Amino acid sequence: MLGVDFKVKYVMMGGKKLKLAIWDTVYDVTRRETFTNLSEIWAKEVDLYSTNPDCIKMLVGNKVDKEADRVVTKKEAINFARECGCLFIECSAKTRVNVQQCFEELVLKVLDTPNVLARALRA
Repeated sequence: MLGVDFKVKYVMMGGKKLKLAIWDTVYDVTRRETFTNLSEIWAKEVDLYSTNPDCIKMLVGNKVDKEADRVVTKKEAINFARECGCLFIECSAKTRVNVQQCFEELVLKVLDTPNVLARALRA
């Protein structure tokens, strides 16, 4: 099983209102099958359903608060993110470690990508 949620979020940045369509896909660093599903399911679905070929993708590994139970290494996740052209971050929804950074990095990348920014401004 893979955790997937879709949300539209509006963010004010530099006096401009940005519309972000966020397809929230998170894998659990303590469950190998959630990581395996990324290449078998998630990557194909992003290509199929994305309306923008230049969309910004970010791979997020969750539950880093359970380091003793980790089965997916950070190195293999980074390698997968590179193969898919994704940003990468690990976080913990429980302790809130790096949760805010996920969104900050995503918005910064949108602002740095002109054709993605143009679509976000058409909100």
